[in-house]
Amino acid sequence: MTLTMLAVASFATLSSAAEVVNGGFESWQGSAVAGWDTIDSGIQVKKEVAIVKQGNASGAVTVLTGSQADTDLLQQVDVVAGQNYQFSTWIYHTEGGVKARLYVDGYQGYSNEGILGQWQQVSFSYNATSSKKIAVGLRFYDTAGFDGSEVVYVDDFQPSLAITPPPVDPEPSCTDTSVDLMLTTDNYASETSWQLQGINGVIDTGSGLANATTYNKNYCLAAGTYQFTINDAYGDGICCSYGSGAYEIKVAGQTVASGATFAKTDTKEFTITATEPGDGGGTTPPNLETYYTPVEGLTGYDLKTGLYNIIAGHNSQGYSAIWTFYENHSLDTYYENDGSILDIYSENPTGSENYNYIKVTNQCGSYSGEGGCYNREHSFPKSWFGGTAEPMHSDIHHIFATDGFVNSKRSNYPYGEVGSATFTSSNNSKLGSAAAGLGYTGTVFEPIDEFKGDLARAYFYMATRYENVIGSWEKITTYSDVVLNGTSDQVFENWHLSMLLRWHQQDPVSQAERDRNNAAFEHQGNRNPYVDHPEFVGLIWQAN
Repeated sequence: MTLTMLAVASFATLSSAAEVVNGGFESWQGSAVAGWDTIDSGIQVKKEVAIVKQGNASGAVTVLTGSQADTDLLQQVDVVAGQNYQFSTWIYHTEGGVKARLYVDGYQGYSNEGILGQWQQVSFSYNATSSKKIAVGLRFYDTAGFDGSEVVYVDDFQPSLAITPPPVDPEPSCTDTSVDLMLTTDNYASETSWQLQGINGVIDTGSGLANATTYNKNYCLAAGTYQFTINDAYGDGICCSYGSGAYEIKVAGQTVASGATFAKTDTKEFTITATEPGDGGGTTPPNLETYYTPVEGLTGYDLKTGLYNIIAGHNSQGYSAIWTFYENHSLDTYYENDGSILDIYSENPTGSENYNYIKVTNQCGSYSGEGGCYNREHSFPKSWFGGTAEPMHSDIHHIFATDGFVNSKRSNYPYGEVGSATFTSSNNSKLGSAAAGLGYTGTVFEPIDEFKGDLARAYFYMATRYENVIGSWEKITTYSDVVLNGTSDQVFENWHLSMLLRWHQQDPVSQAERDRNNAAFEHQGNRNPYVDHPEFVGLIWQAN
């Protein structure tokens, strides 16, 4: 294994409190992070504002080599004899090809490179045997799968000394409409370029971008129609095989365009409406009245294919973006109305729960039983379509917030109706042998009645959105073979289809589902047709 050293800390300002200068990565001098000195081109450190543990920024560290002996970002801290110091930092892995090792006057513990898309803390308790200066920070080791370039985010290096940034002249207020562009590049940013234009010509362009870096632009634009075009020279978009790139455009705080997965080019048009003085402007919302116009008059599998043509090609936002979606759109404002995470495997619709999850704070994480943390449940198990394959792996329409422990109990077993339970969760979700008469005799997982229709409609969505490939998933695993029939029309085995139709009818669409569908549309640009039009289910599967 080759060694790559990174972020081993040396201080510009010395302190008996052993404070790491700018450990929060909040202060930057142009493109350089204040308080840290890079001495080798084997690493790059850029400002990141989208993936942050605390404050407004983190350090996006791109490891560019697996053969570097000393690629350092050094600081020194003063320690006092006989004192104990608690050093820690937070690490966010994106690919798992490198692992971080805490350095405190020597090599200490490692991060777990297998934990992707979430923050983990690495810490060490240091007892000073003499008064001296010591080096603190991180080293990174490449592991199996390192492809020569990988991004790891670092934040909240403690104990930390903040740097007060110089005063900035306030920007003039916008008297038209404020438009924000956020663009995060992938690991091959040199292939990416973009352009924003209006009726009077080009407003701004971007090229020569840095890898795995987030750019934020703000414009003050008058009423009119605008067009944003992003290009990828290689033809594979900016997500998700080689990094988690994405873009988003907000007009007066409302998302009007976003994307990540495309081929060579992606163009989005948006309109800013005329404003009254002081109202901040607005946008023309998507016309959902005409969203399903192309399928008017269709029935049976022709209708299903027509819906596929409408919802296919959505803008995958990447797996890590699901945490942000949950933070904003998976909250309980329907039952206890307490703003906790709405976990479909613990929610008790008729009473209080044994535990509640605070958004972000309680996301997984480790667990040894129920109530440990919440995570991302692929209701349609990811092993059925090949693991982390995109865009299925991050498609929010079938990925729900659930208790981590109960999620692990569900595993990749099919949904079903349980006859004899071997495990029952706190809200009465069950794992066990299938009930007599189900048409299947193996192990199944049964959610509570409140969410059976939600999950059935998620499965009908998957059958439609991935009509072009789902026929090949049947033999991938034992349980995908149990549920799928190897076709692209009916998709499901008879026993499973009958159950899904029953669940769909017995648990009608709720307001929570409608709100989630609207949020998903904003998030990735497509809708679940069976939430908008529940009657489509019968017109397709019961008409054949």
